[in-house]
Amino acid sequence: MAKTSKGTLYRGQAHGQWSWVAHRITGVAIFFFLLVHVLDTALVRVSPEAYNAVMETYKNPVMGLGEAGLVAAIVYHAFNGLRIILVDFWSKGTRYQKQMLWGVLALWLVVMVPFLVRHLSNIFHLSIFGG
Repeated sequence: MAKTSKGTLYRGQAHGQWSWVAHRITGVAIFFFLLVHVLDTALVRVSPEAYNAVMETYKNPVMGLGEAGLVAAIVYHAFNGLRIILVDFWSKGTRYQKQMLWGVLALWLVVMVPFLVRHLSNIFHLSIFGG
C-alpha cells in the first residue's frame, strides 16, 4: 500500500479497513461458489441422475436465502471494486474514498432492495403485488 503523509493509502480509517475486509470476504465467497458451481455442473457429464438429484436439493428456502447472499456479495464486490479502482487511479480518489464508500452502500441498497423483494417473494411463494 502506498504511503501518504497521514499513514497508508487508506489512512487507517475504520471505513477503509472494513470495506477492505468485506471486499476480501465477498471475493472468497464468490470464488467458492464458482468452484462448487463448476463441480456440480460437471456432474451432468458424469451422471445425469446425480446432477438432477443435486439440483433438487437446491430447490429449498435455505438455498434460496443462500442465493440472495450470493447476489448481495457479488453486487457489493462489483461496486466496491469500482470504488477501489477510483481510489487507486484517480488523483482525488483518496480524498473522496469515504464518500465513495457511502455511494457504494447506497447503490448496493438501490439494487438489493428490489431484488430481495422479488427473490424472497418467489422463494416463499408470496403474492406481494396482489397478483
